[in-house]
Amino acid sequence: MKEKTIKHILTLEGDGREVLVEGWIRTRRDSKEVSFIAVNDGSTMNSIQVVLERTFPGYDEINPRLVNGASVSIKGKLVPSLGKEQSAEVSPLEIKILGDASPEEYPLQKKRHSFEFLREIAHLRPRTNTFGSVMRVRNAMSFAIHKYFNDNGFVYVHTPIITGSDCEGAGEMFHVTNFDLNNIPRVEGKIDYTKDFFGKEASLTVSGQLNAEIYALALKNVYTFGPTFRAEKSNTSRHLAEFWMIEPEMAFCDITGNMDTAEHFIKYILRYVLDNCADDMNFFNSMIEKGIIENLEHIAASEFGRITYTDAVNELKKSGQKFEFPVEWGIDLQSEHEKFLTQEVYKKPVIVTDYPKDIKAFYMKLNDDGKTVRAMDVLVPRLGEIIGGSERENDYNKLLGRINDMGLNEKDYWWYLELRKYGSAPHSGFGLGFERLIQFVTGMQNIRDVIPFPRCVDTLDF
Repeated sequence: MKEKTIKHILTLEGDGREVLVEGWIRTRRDSKEVSFIAVNDGSTMNSIQVVLERTFPGYDEINPRLVNGASVSIKGKLVPSLGKEQSAEVSPLEIKILGDASPEEYPLQKKRHSFEFLREIAHLRPRTNTFGSVMRVRNAMSFAIHKYFNDNGFVYVHTPIITGSDCEGAGEMFHVTNFDLNNIPRVEGKIDYTKDFFGKEASLTVSGQLNAEIYALALKNVYTFGPTFRAEKSNTSRHLAEFWMIEPEMAFCDITGNMDTAEHFIKYILRYVLDNCADDMNFFNSMIEKGIIENLEHIAASEFGRITYTDAVNELKKSGQKFEFPVEWGIDLQSEHEKFLTQEVYKKPVIVTDYPKDIKAFYMKLNDDGKTVRAMDVLVPRLGEIIGGSERENDYNKLLGRINDMGLNEKDYWWYLELRKYGSAPHSGFGLGFERLIQFVTGMQNIRDVIPFPRCVDTLDF
């Protein structure tokens, strides 16, 4: 008799079978003879309607407790619905209230609340349509990511969260220590990390890439999918201190193969969501961003454009467009430039390659011109950059030179350098911020609204 979820029950015919509905009340609407109760369990954005007649035993006692937020267990018969929104509804035989919710105190009383307000009650926001849909789509995308890599022969590698090296060289890292912060050992005024837990300075990782390269140079194709951290004190709608990254690494793969994989991967994820999250995507299409389904369908069916950084700069300069950030060779392309290329020039996603070495990371392979590296960024309409990657430098001496040029400590990368001494091979990879991808798919504007527990400057509630 017990059906697993409301999502499953809603697929059944109203043939009088007994079902068990467990969930939280979203709304109750009373008429003279009956009460219409919408119950949702999070398995779908659609609630099931329970029709409670005044003749139900104990109606006067139980009905006032059937309010927004209360959790219930309802046994009843699934019967044909007289309404238009669903084919079947529940005629209750037994109702148990498992948890009351005071109407005077429960904050989710209105149908719509601002996202700013919901961030203040982040422990309750998953019960709203918007955040329920976001998390179901996030779940589907997580599954699709693992499925894509598994189906294409990649090995899933769990890379360290605690690290002794800075992958990006930006220095914006959270320190990890077991020092008594009131009594930190020092030598000549400097912190003596030799007395710390690891015997050296340690931080939370900003990327699993360098570690993934170890396994790519043994297992060929690998990927990581895990949390990463940035201690950048930016309090904007685009920044998180803790976020998730997808990072494949592929041996015997050059920049062209890297671009091919990135394009195929993005299309696969979009197609999976469109095919498997119809109800939630229809919600985003109607309530969050009009036309988002059409936009994603277009991208999933498009062949991505490809252009060098130098040609992209020339396109931007000859466009006559006035940008907030002037365009010159050597600058890091800004979001406005990326959106112009995708929305005005190509009208589809674009992959930009061969960036100036001075604006890219030390591990990217130098081109023969000595000025550019084999980097690639995937740009998409509305968002701009969604993937950043490169062919990795596999020449020992060139890599050592780049480490020194960037002012990094060679000793921190001894093992990374040794990979170039023992059976070095061409290899490539890319990184994709999972939350940015979810924003792109759902149309949500603030990155804090697509992660279950946002970690930001001055925010640590859970």
